[in-house]
Amino acid sequence: MAQPALATGRTTPAPTPVTRAALAPALVEGRGADVPFVEQEAESARTNGTVIGPDRTAYTLPSEASGRTAVKLRPGQYVEFTLARAANALTVRYSIPDSPGGGGITAPLGLTVDGRRQAPVTLTSQYAWLYNQYPFSNDPQGDLLHPDWWITECGCVPSATTPAPVVDKPFRPSHFYDEKRVKLSRTYRAGDTVRLSAPVGTKAAWTVIDLLDSELVGAPHLETRAANVLVYGADPTGRRDSAVAIERAIAEAKRRHLKVYLPPGTYQVNRRIVVDDVTIVGAGNWYTTVKGHQVTLDAPAPDGSVHTGVGFYGKSAADGGSRNVRLSGFAIEGDVRERIDTDQVNAVGGAMSDSTIDGLYLHHTKVGLWFDGPMSNVRVTRNIIADQIADGLNFHTGVTDSLVAHNFLRNTGDDALAMWSEKQQNTRNTFVRNTIQTPVLANGIALYGGADNTVSGNLIADPVREGSALHIGARFGAEPFTGQLRITDNTTVRAGTYELNWKIGLGAIWFYALDKDIGADVRVTGDRYLDNTYNAIMLVSDYAVKDQYSIDNVHFEDVRVDGTGTSVLSARAAGSASFENVDARNVGAVGVNNCGAFNFPATGSEFTVEDRGGNDGGGTAGPWLAAWELPNTITCDDRPPVVPPPAPGTW
Repeated sequence: MAQPALATGRTTPAPTPVTRAALAPALVEGRGADVPFVEQEAESARTNGTVIGPDRTAYTLPSEASGRTAVKLRPGQYVEFTLARAANALTVRYSIPDSPGGGGITAPLGLTVDGRRQAPVTLTSQYAWLYNQYPFSNDPQGDLLHPDWWITECGCVPSATTPAPVVDKPFRPSHFYDEKRVKLSRTYRAGDTVRLSAPVGTKAAWTVIDLLDSELVGAPHLETRAANVLVYGADPTGRRDSAVAIERAIAEAKRRHLKVYLPPGTYQVNRRIVVDDVTIVGAGNWYTTVKGHQVTLDAPAPDGSVHTGVGFYGKSAADGGSRNVRLSGFAIEGDVRERIDTDQVNAVGGAMSDSTIDGLYLHHTKVGLWFDGPMSNVRVTRNIIADQIADGLNFHTGVTDSLVAHNFLRNTGDDALAMWSEKQQNTRNTFVRNTIQTPVLANGIALYGGADNTVSGNLIADPVREGSALHIGARFGAEPFTGQLRITDNTTVRAGTYELNWKIGLGAIWFYALDKDIGADVRVTGDRYLDNTYNAIMLVSDYAVKDQYSIDNVHFEDVRVDGTGTSVLSARAAGSASFENVDARNVGAVGVNNCGAFNFPATGSEFTVEDRGGNDGGGTAGPWLAAWELPNTITCDDRPPVVPPPAPGTW
């Protein structure tokens, strides 16, 4: 709950709790990215505004907030945080209204630190507020993009229905939030206060504050023996385009075997810069920014793009790809406000083998990093990827032997981290120790086909709709899953969304056999599924193909489930899974909801559950894995009632 406003004077304020994914850090220790900032939730700070939420219903402001709760300020109201440690930089996650016709507004946010008024912070909703059906629109009053698609709102296909249904506008608003980074003029101490206020007279009827990240940023990094882009004519004020100057510096660096250095400043770049066999180093992602405008092309590019924008790209795989690229220590700030799937307007793209991407801040591009293979041995580490229109990172087609570690992703518009084995398998890749918060659409981590990949030690919180935290999908025309798939030591929080088309809740981890079987050796070990909106584990096939595809050979071991709105396991496909030392508590329904392939034969469900021992705990219906449920008792409740679980705690 919000605390009352402070009395005047120098009374020591109560500390604002530090959280990770809106939980006490002890509950997720050892999971997720090591990051340089601390997170504090607005609903735990002092405010005279209104706490909104909790609410996990899609298309609402609380549902897209961290922890599903935030603070709404009317003009004249504030929220005040107490710093947990010294800081000289802040990141504010917020939402303000769209303009009536779409396109966004700007509005000021008052900032006071330790009682000292700072320059107002300019907020914008120009990169937020999407509407309508996929691939979405910026028009809040637009008609349905696909009137020939079935929609749950009327339970019909609007174009085939007489009389035509009336659809509320704006239709399915989403992607409400953005974040703003603020570098302070000096370092403030632990115990100092940060007050964020909605000024009287602001054009924003309300301002929602979700959270505050605070950080102690070190001095700018300096490279003395390097090709300094200033020497080649780059403009650090951002007024003039610096793309050609940066390319000159790259050419000279390659000739002389030097790094390229981007000193502190903002460099305007409005197109892709192709990189190969080069190291580009900034002064740090708080000091060096490469920023661009989205530019409409006179004619579509060969790859289908109708826009271009800022980005660093390897050569295409068809042209041999790039090698030995090193990008580190700068921010890439894009200008992408709508989703056009053919556009290549990503912060980092192309094919880059034997390369590293480290310590970047990627903001307002379509996708943070989209790699089109075949390629191998790329290491993506310690980056912050925020407010993307689509994915955070995607390994697409034949990416092998690569690592994604200690990255922080928030507010992606599609899968935050994905491996998509289209045409060629992705193999031997690892996603480890990443933190993912509030993916607005789809999943936190998704694997579509591939062989011998690992997902380990990640922290995934608050997926919003049409996906969940962890997803294993035989879909999108991906190559099959083969070999081994290791999913180990991950933690999910408040996961499991309501699938609008199926009208059911998804699991925190869900397996989906849509166009192939899932038959690899899948081992899920050491995961923690906390505060699950519906079930913790789901295995499902689409009803139209339920008798064609199955999900087999999935093994769960040493897993803990703390709170489910419904069951621990929802089986909605043919296949099998085994369970060993899977402990559950606060389970809201029968532990195993086994519908199989929905044929309901007299011999029992088409899905078989194997108890390998040590499976303990349960909830409202008794032990979660009881003898009477084994091996394939039909326990099917197609849409069980939801019992919201209590908040998770120490085990």
